[in-house]
Amino acid sequence: MTHELEHAGREKETLPLNAIRVFVTIAREQSVTGAARVLGITQSAASRHLAVLEAHLGAKLIERRGRKSALTEFGKLLADAVSEPLDEISFAMRRMRRSSADINRIVVRTSLSTFAYTTMIPNLQTFSGATGRATVDLITSLSAPTLTDAYDVLITRDLTVTEPSDHWELLEEHLVCVGTPKLTGSKGLDLTAAVPILTITSRPDILPRWLTAMGMEPADVTIGARYDHHYLALPAVTTGLGLLVAPEILVRDLVREGMLGILPESRAASGMRYRAYAVDRSRNPDLARAFCRWLVRLCRPSLTETGTAS
Repeated sequence: MTHELEHAGREKETLPLNAIRVFVTIAREQSVTGAARVLGITQSAASRHLAVLEAHLGAKLIERRGRKSALTEFGKLLADAVSEPLDEISFAMRRMRRSSADINRIVVRTSLSTFAYTTMIPNLQTFSGATGRATVDLITSLSAPTLTDAYDVLITRDLTVTEPSDHWELLEEHLVCVGTPKLTGSKGLDLTAAVPILTITSRPDILPRWLTAMGMEPADVTIGARYDHHYLALPAVTTGLGLLVAPEILVRDLVREGMLGILPESRAASGMRYRAYAVDRSRNPDLARAFCRWLVRLCRPSLTETGTAS
């Protein structure tokens, strides 16, 4: 009998980890239904896990208010205490997990969608071929990365990485004014008063920076149509709908192919730099660093690699 009581006591004290995970999700979603949807379980299952945790702690954690679920004061204390450690555990498990299917695969995240479109993606086959058919998953985001985001490499111009990583300087951004070869020819900057310059909503800094470098005022140019991103404006400028001030790296191949020309004496530094970060927590750090070194060569063949600890 004593043995049975001791066994029952041990069972009662067993930490209900699944219930804690469900509770943290409920706290974040402010809804049992929302937590069930996020976790891929039924609402009744989520409610059972909550009941198990409340029974284990001997205290109410949630007060239901219509469709929303509000934390009790005790629930708030628990959520504050366990949410971050649970995130760290989840992150550690994702990092430690290894899959033979993913051994030659990395996730590249970038805030530079047009750079990815014009420079990285067209050349990925070269990198893949040189690394045993490595797979590169590419995602774009303008948000600052966090410790729990799943990625191996970050390519950025304006975001920072606060976690341990190696970084490479890819290039110093230079701006050029481009148009069809027929438009640009041997004509100088005066052309900008007669031909509209397309503007980019996602980079409102570009035109002012370029005008300042050229010693010009906004009144000296004609403003044309507005596009959200450079990759949307490029087809417009190649068909003669106007001029475009853009980072040189984005139009480099179109200029080489003769689809665009650069207006004489229109090149100017923007003061921005492109960087690649390979985070230490990468599931495939060697491949991540190889990708960064390859990207350096792709962007600036003459640039010396400068991978340093951040």
